[in-house]
Amino acid sequence: MRVAFKIAWRYFFSKSRQTIINRINAIALIVIIIASASLLIVLSAFSGLKDFGLSFSNAFDPDYRVTPVQGKTLTIDSIALNQLYSISEINDLAPIIEEKVFLSFKEKNQVAYLKGVGVDYLKVVPGDSLVAVGEWLVPETNGVVVGYGIASALGLGVYDYSSFLNISIPRNKIKSAFEKSPFQSVSSVVIGLYQISEDLDKKYIFAPMTFAQELLQYSEEVYSAIELKTKPKTDLKQLKQQIEKILGKEVVVRDRIQLNAALYKMLNTENLVIYLIFTLVLIIAFFNVVGALIMMILDKKPQMRILATMGARSKKLRLVFYLLGMLITVIGGLVGIASASILIAIQSAAPFLYVPGTSLPYPVRLEFKNLVLVFFTLVFLGSIASSWASRSVGSERLEKN
Repeated sequence: MRVAFKIAWRYFFSKSRQTIINRINAIALIVIIIASASLLIVLSAFSGLKDFGLSFSNAFDPDYRVTPVQGKTLTIDSIALNQLYSISEINDLAPIIEEKVFLSFKEKNQVAYLKGVGVDYLKVVPGDSLVAVGEWLVPETNGVVVGYGIASALGLGVYDYSSFLNISIPRNKIKSAFEKSPFQSVSSVVIGLYQISEDLDKKYIFAPMTFAQELLQYSEEVYSAIELKTKPKTDLKQLKQQIEKILGKEVVVRDRIQLNAALYKMLNTENLVIYLIFTLVLIIAFFNVVGALIMMILDKKPQMRILATMGARSKKLRLVFYLLGMLITVIGGLVGIASASILIAIQSAAPFLYVPGTSLPYPVRLEFKNLVLVFFTLVFLGSIASSWASRSVGSERLEKN
């Protein structure tokens, strides 16, 4: 092994008398450098885009959410809330009320989700920082905060007291069809517009807790969910066990990934597809390595014949060119990974690429798992290519010629 590696190392740095072989070897090395750098850059760019995309949902979603296993509501008294506060992993918590409602404004209608929140909500989710126009909710009022999508669809403005936004839900019980409307309605004034993402801006409307309780006719101890802000690296299983001791087995505790399962699944699938596409590019690049090894085998044929005469076995001769192929792969891959890492670091510190049509730097993030993935993909494919190219070395035909 040691002798074979020394020979392979010498072949890697030595030049052939034939210029074409030197050029083929140089091209093979350059192609591996470019392919490995491209794979790492693309994976890092996708990681940056993934973080950028999730930043919108992370700004809206809590660390954890406690919801009922069945039904729409939880009944939690002040004693149970204080017990939840005593859990060491929980920094803050905020009960919320969430229900689908019907919005109407100047003969325009839309369905949305009303989210009633209390004063503690801002300790869990920084909702006030999402408000682009106007202000955040004022407790004990009928002021609401809506998304840009809802405001655009209904033609809503901030502090428009000439017309009120009507929020309605179907009544649960109607004593007489002639005495009551089938809908429970409350008028409100838009005091702020938030902007998170296109989907969320069209979905939610925020209101004070008392406003939501009045509309839905909930008592003070009835909530739709409890949103939690926890310490970093909190264990979901352990947190769930502590919450179930207080609230019973009739609740479900979900983290951000579980709250956005479809989004995370889509992003992971896209990441896999991108990896497979650029792995195919790597496979094509290794054809250059195979070609370079075959040319080297033909060029070093006289020397192989001498080594065979001196007693070198076929296995040892094949090992020389296998190691030569792995040297091309590893050295080219490391140079490519180092070059890509430098470019990614520069883009992160002093951006030179921007999203077309905007002043937003193209997001990138260098992750250790991507470095390991690119390197081991190179080693795996390089091992296959080197084994295939060196399979005929030391054959009986070579030894006889």
